[in-house]
Amino acid sequence: MEQPIKLNSILNLSETDLWNYKLHLAAWNGYEHPLDVFVRDFVEWKGWNKWRKNRDDFNRDFIFTLIPDYRRPGKYIFGGVFRVVERYQDFAETEIGYRVELAEQYKELIGRLVVDFYRYQGLRGRAFIFANYINDMTVAEITEKPYGGIDFPGYENILLQFDMLELLVNNQKQDWIAALGNVKGVYVICDKSNGKKYVGSAYGGAGIWSRWSCYANTGHGYNDDLVAVIEKEGKDYARKNFQFSVLEVISMRADDNYVVHRESFWKEVLLTKTKFGYNKN
Repeated sequence: MEQPIKLNSILNLSETDLWNYKLHLAAWNGYEHPLDVFVRDFVEWKGWNKWRKNRDDFNRDFIFTLIPDYRRPGKYIFGGVFRVVERYQDFAETEIGYRVELAEQYKELIGRLVVDFYRYQGLRGRAFIFANYINDMTVAEITEKPYGGIDFPGYENILLQFDMLELLVNNQKQDWIAALGNVKGVYVICDKSNGKKYVGSAYGGAGIWSRWSCYANTGHGYNDDLVAVIEKEGKDYARKNFQFSVLEVISMRADDNYVVHRESFWKEVLLTKTKFGYNKN
């Protein structure tokens, strides 16, 4: 059995160097996962390393950041090293507690280095002395490309929140494009705030991916009732409440009229033309 590769065997940090680092184990903030933030907007992710509140958690020169991979327990994706340029003493006077800059160290590994680390029972918080834990960390993998969103799970397992759909479309995730760009089908959008559903179909030559890309860009896909919701509540409503699933996958060789027929069937099944749904016809 091969021995796991210790993280520091590729970092090569001396004991003296290690004491200049704090470890940031990012955590869900009750609203969104840090991994989704990292993929969506690196500037926003940088902001997660500025936050101080009333503590001086990052009281070293550098912050070594790891982002939990919520798909795989015990695995963390490397989010970069940030240098603490300035510390603000009175947090009440500013919205940020630190001024940080992305450091050059290990920059080529951001989003690619995956670390195995199982948190000790009772280990709480987000900031730790890196030297105390680095020997318990091993290299799980170094991927060819930075993490760009969840991998395609199979048609029968799609349960996609709107904000993740945005990430996949913005990053042009190739496994999703290959899977959804080559099939017609019937899909459902569920509004988690009220239980209402919208059943739609994708036909023609571009497949489900093209149709869902339109939703990612607009929030409503130009469906009348969804347009009314987004115009009133804004696109953040979609990010918070809409989730997508595929009801039926149909071959690109199938006649478009057959796809429309199957869409009508699912509207009847799910009662989406009644008060329970967003379909008008």
